[in-house]
Amino acid sequence: MKQVVRAAAVQASPITLDSAATTDKACDLIREAGRNGAEVVVFPECFISAYPAWFQFLPAGSKALNDLNVRLYKSAVDVPGPETAKLGEAARNANCYVVIGVCERSRTNSGSMFNTQLFFAPDGQLVGKHQKLTPTGYERMVHWGGWGDTLTVVDTPFGPLSALCCSENSNPLAGFDIISRGPRIHAMSWPPHFIMVDKDAPNLAEISVLTARHFALMSKAFVISACAVIDHAFYKELAAMTGNPEQDLAAGIADGGSSIVSPSLDVVAGPLTGGAEGILYADLDLDQWISAKLLQDFAGHYNRPDVFTLEVDRAGGRYEDPDAGRPRPSGA
Repeated sequence: MKQVVRAAAVQASPITLDSAATTDKACDLIREAGRNGAEVVVFPECFISAYPAWFQFLPAGSKALNDLNVRLYKSAVDVPGPETAKLGEAARNANCYVVIGVCERSRTNSGSMFNTQLFFAPDGQLVGKHQKLTPTGYERMVHWGGWGDTLTVVDTPFGPLSALCCSENSNPLAGFDIISRGPRIHAMSWPPHFIMVDKDAPNLAEISVLTARHFALMSKAFVISACAVIDHAFYKELAAMTGNPEQDLAAGIADGGSSIVSPSLDVVAGPLTGGAEGILYADLDLDQWISAKLLQDFAGHYNRPDVFTLEVDRAGGRYEDPDAGRPRPSGA
């Protein structure tokens, strides 16, 4: 098994509601990371082609909000589709694994979308996807909850690779299901910012780093946490819709905060704050996984299966997927 793996966390903004342009941007970033030796590259939540942050600024039921939702659907990604083909080609060019957040359009239910993470292998193949199980807050207005068969862990030469979206990294049951499958590396995808109800509440950077360290503590995996930053061109458009200046919309937003955390809870790269775009890199010594697991293995010797049990329904998208119930390829 490969001992040292070079990881990359991409912090960037999408070209909002333009899936073709954002896919091209993502492919450029994948190839850049590959040129710098990255073997695992992680992107933010709903990177292609938008995280629906406009719910924070527009009144429910307004025409402007509905128009944006329609544009989101029209720019959503078919899996598989032309965007996944381009992303796979970029992963193959870069010779790396890629985990990227997309807004996925349902294959059978018109008008339904998922908050999804896609897994690509170095040969360019789409080897798995994870659909966020429960959309958070206003995400529920546009995203459907995902299915248990997409609690995906992909086998790699350096051990299992897993992923969860945003706040579900704090879900103890989803987390334990992932942890029980022994990930060496875990990918976290985050939006550009949170709704800040209280200006003194922890912001995205603080929460994402705290969550990454907590997941590393529980799993003993290295955690690659990729946060988005706001798309200022889109916020100018949003400002015109609301009648508020862009600086007022963005007031108090602390975006970004990507980081890479070790099993010993050290932040080995980042956090990248201040709304800056960039790619964080770290060389992960996987022997740290072994020493940390020997101390506490929550899915092994530190577990009590005689006391605790977890049942996961992996039947799959019985309402969404016409192939539900049929055999699925390994890792998908």
